[in-house]
Amino acid sequence: MGDGTIHTYRVEVEGGTGVEPAEFAAHVERILSDPRGWTAADGIALQRVTDPDRAEILITLATPDLVDVMCLPMETDGEVSCAHTGHAILNARRWHHGAEPSGLGLDDYRAYLVSHEVGHTLGHSHVECPGPGALAPVMLQQTLGIGDCHPNPWPAPETRTG
Repeated sequence: MGDGTIHTYRVEVEGGTGVEPAEFAAHVERILSDPRGWTAADGIALQRVTDPDRAEILITLATPDLVDVMCLPMETDGEVSCAHTGHAILNARRWHHGAEPSGLGLDDYRAYLVSHEVGHTLGHSHVECPGPGALAPVMLQQTLGIGDCHPNPWPAPETRTG
């Protein structure tokens, strides 16, 4: 998916999340291959692999309790997700229910969640809303709110999809 430097990723799902690993992997692959994603925003390629030794990025869907442990020393309080170097840790509570403060429907929230945490693994930091009426940058912590911005789940929302 995409041109440029290839970044490999692997997907895993903790038992007890209520999500089938193949279903989650298909969602992640669809999100990361979307033309509005990081491939357009950063001019990179993303390739899914199954061999743990070949994956630069690990994307894990985990229960809130495990997220709390995996994200330490960050305190996630069973509510938010996080990323450490090369590891995007997604909270199953957010995957199932989204986050009302984001203003996004569930499908768009899932796109935001994957894109935001993978963005951290690619070296992107949090940003603020650029101004009233602007699209919320994907690296804005939209789970907590979007301020005066409009909801947006994508790194490159201006890219045409069809």
